Amino acid sequence: MTIQEMKVSTARIGVLIGKSGSTKREIEEKTGITLRIDSEEGLVTLEGEDPVGVMTATNVVSAINRGFSPERALRLLDDEDMMLDILDLADLSGTTRQLERLRGRIIGKAGTSRAQIEDMTTTEISVQGKTVAIIGLPDQVETARKAVEMLIQGVPHEHVYGFLDRKKKEAKQAMLEYYS
Repeated sequence: MTIQEMKVSTARIGVLIGKSGSTKREIEEKTGITLRIDSEEGLVTLEGEDPVGVMTATNVVSAINRGFSPERALRLLDDEDMMLDILDLADLSGTTRQLERLRGRIIGKAGTSRAQIEDMTTTEISVQGKTVAIIGLPDQVETARKAVEMLIQGVPHEHVYGFLDRKKKEAKQAMLEYYS
């Protein structure tokens, strides 16, 4: 029996449980684990016979805790190679104002920057609190993370989009070479 405990923000507990327990049930069914949720303390206990199932479910719960909708977080179950990557912005910003500026650069006006990165890397991105979380396949996550890091370093958005465009073309070329 594998047991994993984790803290979840009390503001995200309702999302984790879902309407009439639907999200909790779906995670349990798809991973073969049992979720126990203490909504007062925000303590979530995951247990199951299969350590991989527990680890996968832990990633889904972490993703929901990091601001992803259950639908987006459950993408982690679509493919065994899917991963969750979390960047911590706390060390990069000394003040709340700096943190807001970094978050603003990553999200962009009306969410355009985040949407552009998601679109060009086929990833899901959530910017919440002091973290940026990315869901996708390893190569996609690596490219999206690099783009976010470039924005954090102050690289102009158009240069970041140029970088993403090059990476997308390289991936397409690699795919063509692989199949020819």
